[in-house]
Amino acid sequence: MFIPFFFRLRGHGIKVSIREYLALLEALRQGLAQNLDAFYLLSRSLLVKQEGQYDAFDIVFGQCFRHAAGADADELIGKVDPEWLTSELARHLDPAELETLEAMGGLEALLERFRQLLETQEERHEGGTQQIGAGGTSPFGADGDHPEGIRPGGEAALGQALKVWERRQYANLSDQAELNTRNLKLVLKSLRLLTREGLPDELDLGATLRATADNAGMLDLRMRPARRNRVRVLLFLDAGGSMDPYIERCSQLFTAARHEFKHLETYYFHNCLYESVWRDNRRRFAERTSTWEILHSYPADYRVIFVGDASMSPIEILYANGSVEHNNPEPGLTWLERISAQFGHLAWINPTPAAHWRFYPSIDLIRKWSGNRMFPMTVEGLQLSMRCLRDGKTRWNPEDYST
Repeated sequence: MFIPFFFRLRGHGIKVSIREYLALLEALRQGLAQNLDAFYLLSRSLLVKQEGQYDAFDIVFGQCFRHAAGADADELIGKVDPEWLTSELARHLDPAELETLEAMGGLEALLERFRQLLETQEERHEGGTQQIGAGGTSPFGADGDHPEGIRPGGEAALGQALKVWERRQYANLSDQAELNTRNLKLVLKSLRLLTREGLPDELDLGATLRATADNAGMLDLRMRPARRNRVRVLLFLDAGGSMDPYIERCSQLFTAARHEFKHLETYYFHNCLYESVWRDNRRRFAERTSTWEILHSYPADYRVIFVGDASMSPIEILYANGSVEHNNPEPGLTWLERISAQFGHLAWINPTPAAHWRFYPSIDLIRKWSGNRMFPMTVEGLQLSMRCLRDGKTRWNPEDYST
């Protein structure tokens, strides 16, 4: 039961180490999971390192434990071929992890430990009130009658289980899921340029140890400036029109950006960038900022982020006087090219589902201008956009989008 669980987790991209896996077994031995629900929470907390992997974990958990309730320990372990297991370990584990396994007594000791853990329930239970089984009033099992039950898997006869693993309650945290407030800040944290500037107010432990050793053991404290995030971001937000359905999502992104980036300058535009932008949508016609002023005010080390659906008539991008709101003297594409010439690190985040991009010629125009630096507003897309803003090389190919 547990060995396929380990390998399936790794097969789904969840990098579980032997040490973490043994920690889970030790927690089970200590009795920290008395039922399936507790085991689910325990194993997820010990084995999953990123929220974006919760969905993959739920899939694997359902596959491995759907029919596990009431299984006999010897029967489960007897199904494992030691030769197959040895070859699988050699193929999936690195040398350090194999050494850790040998230090714990090798494969035989690990199997014996599985047997001891699984023997806590020695038989199948039907119609019981406490054990994991079927047809009873126990809160853990299948086809029973309990108002707060947990069903490991299969089809429910009475449909009263509150938690069913197949529902994958954390599916919205998949790498392809759209962003929400639970993971936005975590993703934006990845755009960090940490530098040491200012007064030396932090202990430099390594330098202190070296200086103390050179000073014959007499303590010689060495200080250094603390590392601080010095990334500076210029954020352009498309407002109004076709962006209205994405107001809530963009508001969440804006709030998270305000929280994560201390040096953040925000401007609004409509559909495409032209000769002026604004800071306050309520005063957009009264108080505007020249785009030339932005180009002359912010140095090239700023990271530029555009947020917009890029859904408009191609005329608005390619021709003078093409804007739907005013007579723009120069095409929007001219201003976009000036921005890209000034700022080497930029990304365009598009809330329109990537599978729909091919239906909009304007999206294709903006994407080609950006050099394939347009990313969908999903966890994966935003992670890639942050990587692009760091290295200037990461790109997004919509043809690879498979959903």
